[in-house]
Amino acid sequence: MSVWAIVVAAGNGNRFGGAKQFARLGNSTVLERSLATARGAVDQVVVVLAGDAQWSPSNGELATVGGATRSDSVRAGLALVPNDVGIVVVHDAARPFATGALYRSVIDAVRAGATAAVPGVAVADTIKRTSGVEVFDTLDRSDLVAVQTPQAFDAAALREAHAASGEGTDDAALLERAGAKVVVVDGEHRNFKITVAADLEMAAALLEAT
Repeated sequence: MSVWAIVVAAGNGNRFGGAKQFARLGNSTVLERSLATARGAVDQVVVVLAGDAQWSPSNGELATVGGATRSDSVRAGLALVPNDVGIVVVHDAARPFATGALYRSVIDAVRAGATAAVPGVAVADTIKRTSGVEVFDTLDRSDLVAVQTPQAFDAAALREAHAASGEGTDDAALLERAGAKVVVVDGEHRNFKITVAADLEMAAALLEAT
């Protein structure tokens, strides 16, 4: 069963202060580190970029321009995936420490019968609901996980979920709404998302320590 990956790198990085996917991390960039892992885990990689991105594929990837939202960008990537591909993995370029083992975990879960598989890590902090500055509820964290990418999907189900042009902070949310079987596998604590400048500093320190 052929497996393709869509690496989403179309964000403008407002909270970071620029296009974080092109920030230097060690001797490479955040995007290139994410792509290197994806290339080793799947048959073909599609990179979704902002329209003004000054980047060209150099290792056989396909590239396309994203849309106004993350979901629009995933749909743009899906448009390049052939209909005979069985599994599609979606990954955020801003998570440069995802491992090949994590890709294999989510892909294997879909091969075993899940419609979708997402990595998750247990929530360590107490989570409260607020309205403005007022707290009105404390959630039971025993059944909460913080979800990461890469996320793997049955390709046909992912296409169907996106056909209605729905929106979600991740693709699994669209399949959940449709009643699909979404399973969680063990995530990786190192697989954090670079969102603000301090995250890049932490990533650089982590890279230097390994």
